Amino acid sequence: MSRLDINIDPAIIKAIDGSAGSANAREVYGAALVALAGKHPEVVAMTADLMLSHSLKGFKDAYPERFFNVGIAEANMMSVASGLALSGKIPFATTFAAFASMRAHEQVRTDIAYPNLPVKIVGTMGGLSGGVAGPTHSGIEDIGTMRMMPGMTVIAPSDPLHLSQFVEQAYAIPGPVYIRLGRGNDPIIYPEGYAVEIGKAVSVVEGNVEGNDVTIISTGTMLRGALVAAQRLAGDGICARVIDMHTIKPLDAEAVRRAASETGLIVTVEDHLITNGLGSAVAECIADAGIACRLVRLGIPDLFSVIGPPGELYHEHGYDDVGICDTVTSLLDR
Repeated sequence: MSRLDINIDPAIIKAIDGSAGSANAREVYGAALVALAGKHPEVVAMTADLMLSHSLKGFKDAYPERFFNVGIAEANMMSVASGLALSGKIPFATTFAAFASMRAHEQVRTDIAYPNLPVKIVGTMGGLSGGVAGPTHSGIEDIGTMRMMPGMTVIAPSDPLHLSQFVEQAYAIPGPVYIRLGRGNDPIIYPEGYAVEIGKAVSVVEGNVEGNDVTIISTGTMLRGALVAAQRLAGDGICARVIDMHTIKPLDAEAVRRAASETGLIVTVEDHLITNGLGSAVAECIADAGIACRLVRLGIPDLFSVIGPPGELYHEHGYDDVGICDTVTSLLDR
């Protein structure tokens, strides 16, 4: 597990107070894919009639013969991607997370995961980030459906600027990869040039000599809320570690075991159903290790959320910074 000392890095403080700004993950992804294709002629891009939404026009303009729009037919896109992979190509198939994981579930399982093909699936509008589009377009099950497929790597970047690194690393993985993104402008968290690695969590806030009361493990764009919560908790005398678990599969088990052993209390935060997501993966890890640790999972409860702005929905379901603080405070008061 790599570490980053929040106490001395002004870039992280800017992420907490919001002055670090934001970036559109889809635009970063589109640019990263063009750069990757320039180095690797076998890279192809695929879309289900969402070229503009996913910033793939630059790829189409640069490499029109390597760009495939299959129309609104996500299941067909996955099958075509498997055929391209069998022909020596490395397809990056992009659509909304809900459709990649649910509408095309069988094709991803049978045509891509089963033969262990190097298809890279990118799902946008993960969780309730697209809450105004309603439950049909909210990808609330995607981490679960993807992580249970044998051989599938599952990534949910916390910082949009890290996408270039993850796209490069995903290309190098010989099997299938799922990269989960949000809806649009996501907060910039890390200093420019900070390196990340698939499968290695980042300890963004470490414990201090006064104590280690709780570990907050977040994934995807929930990291900023976790950092804000940690800062607020510190003001109340509560020492909270924060771990960025950007890779859900393979999970950084060593980071989880260390947090469980040293703090004894873990709160997971995810923009996903609490069933079969990050929280479930952490619970499995703790159980397998036989470590006595209290675990509370924050995320979407067992329901289909109402339609609304993402921030309001996060608050409604208790996994924004306020909900994290209230949960931690309540647990420690007990």
